[in-house]
Amino acid sequence: MAPQLSKFVLTMHITTSVGWLGAVAAFLVLSIAGVTSHDAEVVRGAYLSMNLIGLYMIVPLSFAALLTGVVQSLATHWGLFRHYWVLMKFLLTIGATALLLMHQFSAVAKAARHSSDAAPGVLPEVGQLGTQLLGDASFGLLALLAITTLSVYKPWGRTPYGERKQQELRQASAEFPVTCATAVLREPVNRAAGRSFPVGLKIFISATAVLVLMFAVVHHSGHSFHHLH
Repeated sequence: MAPQLSKFVLTMHITTSVGWLGAVAAFLVLSIAGVTSHDAEVVRGAYLSMNLIGLYMIVPLSFAALLTGVVQSLATHWGLFRHYWVLMKFLLTIGATALLLMHQFSAVAKAARHSSDAAPGVLPEVGQLGTQLLGDASFGLLALLAITTLSVYKPWGRTPYGERKQQELRQASAEFPVTCATAVLREPVNRAAGRSFPVGLKIFISATAVLVLMFAVVHHSGHSFHHLH
């Protein structure tokens, strides 16, 4: 990819990712207001606003962040499967996007519909949807913060596939030094060389699995949370 085009894609990726994070944070604030407020108009406005933010901000920004991230990875030396942090970031982004789509067109839309149908001055009857949306927003924000952290720290080094590709580049550079030396030099130093599955990655995956399990239990349990109205 040409340098100017690469910078443009990177700029778009950062912009859409930050926008996605900010939109989810706003969604979380509104979901808290919807669960805790006893003002009918505040609750009604919160759920209607959440639906609008989801449809016109979170959904397009999530797809734009995913698309530009994939393009940026495949068009640079980082690759999509060569480094653990890129792979984990990709999987978390897909998971967060899937969670968003699953609930935007079901729970969020249903809560907004109940709020729109509620009589003036009467609290909308959203039931468990309120706490469900609060949980969705919380876990979504945690996932985006984890993705941001991975982008900054870039932990764990290369995957076995990445090690093989790097070895191929070294061998090719020995045969064609003029065309391949630059690619080899641009590859970051792998401080985790020799560790096929870093301990830190195991801890990260375990923590993620625990959070997913907690989300599933909270999401499907009818007794874990109750609406505070």
